[in-house]
Amino acid sequence: MITSFRGEYRFLSNFWLSPITYGELRYMTVEHAYQAAKTVIPAEREYVRVAPTPASAKRRGHAVTRRTDWDWYAVRIFIMEELLRLKFSDPLLRARLLATREAELIEGNAWGDRFWGCVPHAGGWVGDNHLGRLLMKIREELR
Repeated sequence: MITSFRGEYRFLSNFWLSPITYGELRYMTVEHAYQAAKTVIPAEREYVRVAPTPASAKRRGHAVTRRTDWDWYAVRIFIMEELLRLKFSDPLLRARLLATREAELIEGNAWGDRFWGCVPHAGGWVGDNHLGRLLMKIREELR
């Protein structure tokens, strides 16, 4: 079980420097692209795209005008899956993901994200872990 996307598993994080092209634009990280995808306003997408760090892209993403379908979980999950597929099309990152073998991937966090990850609770983990589940799905397909 991998419960932290830090240290040797930092590459699993959306904050990992992994340039991708999405919608004809180049993004430094999955986080940049995901946050930019929240809006259909080109100037707002660009504002997020050029953020100097993934953390600043995330902050900027909280301030954009959200597209009308953004609150549908299926839309967010679909977009994240597209972005992760782009990220792990890189041969080195794909090899590292495959090297996690059968490990359960849990995006454990202390900031309370129970949608994309899980939080520690009573000696276990609570949350939907959509990010971890998508990574495991992609890993299985890459095999």
